Amino acid sequence: MKLTEITLRHLKMPMKAPFATSFGTVAEKELLLIEAMDESGITGWGETVAFVAPWYTEETVQTTWHMLKDFLIPILLHKEIKHPDEVSALFASIRRNCMAKASIEGAVWDIYAQQTKQSLAQALGGNKQRIEVGVSVGIQSSTAKLIEQIKEHMHNGYKRVKVKIKPDYDVEVVRAIRTELPHLPLMVDANSAYTLNDINILQQLDAYNLLMIEQPLATDDIVDHATLQKQLQTPICLDESITSVEDARKAIELGSCGVINIKIGRVGGLTEAKRIHDLCQNNHIPVWCGGMLEAGIGRAHNIALTSLSNFVLPGDTAGSSHYWYEDIIVPEVKAINGYIDVPQSAGIGYAPNRAVIDKLTISTEVYRSSII
Repeated sequence: MKLTEITLRHLKMPMKAPFATSFGTVAEKELLLIEAMDESGITGWGETVAFVAPWYTEETVQTTWHMLKDFLIPILLHKEIKHPDEVSALFASIRRNCMAKASIEGAVWDIYAQQTKQSLAQALGGNKQRIEVGVSVGIQSSTAKLIEQIKEHMHNGYKRVKVKIKPDYDVEVVRAIRTELPHLPLMVDANSAYTLNDINILQQLDAYNLLMIEQPLATDDIVDHATLQKQLQTPICLDESITSVEDARKAIELGSCGVINIKIGRVGGLTEAKRIHDLCQNNHIPVWCGGMLEAGIGRAHNIALTSLSNFVLPGDTAGSSHYWYEDIIVPEVKAINGYIDVPQSAGIGYAPNRAVIDKLTISTEVYRSSII
């Protein structure tokens, strides 16, 4: 394929409820949509997952726009691409900026799947007809409100609940949940809020039969996590620390974790996500797909990725209505009794809802190739 036109759109999407973590609260999600067109007129879609501030990684909505406009789009508009796996090699000279890279690489994968008359899941090598999904619950104003939300999600059939924690909002909260819901498949996510000085606190969580503790220590660390894992019974799940297959390899060799969360945006795209999946499968490390408050395009890519065989734990890909008043795709993603069907039609399996996209768009730019 050769990309002849790429459109960037900056959207603002109001959330149904603010989502709070140890590093900040999101009430309105800003994102970029990438619409790429090849020489035959096929269009593919990608979505950025960076936030407006560099809370989660160093990337933001504005930096991803800059990287796409000034570096990544010019590289792709002047290249013949035989397979999406080539995109990461084309971007090799650009350091990091994984979320920007992943967004446009996702659009290339969508086009490729349509060209080859496959679903995106099939193009990636997925073999599931449906995926199990869990849900993530942000920090709440009271434990009672938190438990009320968890019970509602259980009633809706979600297969696992993830609760955000931070210092002074951890052991007592988990104890209260376990007292009320002793058999709930439960995990906690610290978003790097702790240090090795907090080992005693984290060890107390061993008493509550958690599936895992996600990213308790620094975002760029795998060494201290190895020290911590040796002193915990509960598996550590690494998230922010894993930005590449090389990070994953080193973490596994050090014994830094028992689980890895794969996020497409964090690792630079679907190609790298597949590589991490395969490495983990070969080393008997289970993986799951984390969420970044994606709108429908990003959610569709997550569903396709989760169809790979080593995604054996429920991910964070809840249905559209969990976060949004209306999504930017049709049909919207629906979770029924904790499962989402994997689309079988060519491409991502969902159509962009252009009326909603237009309503939410605050700026647009179109880039065209001078070489047709």
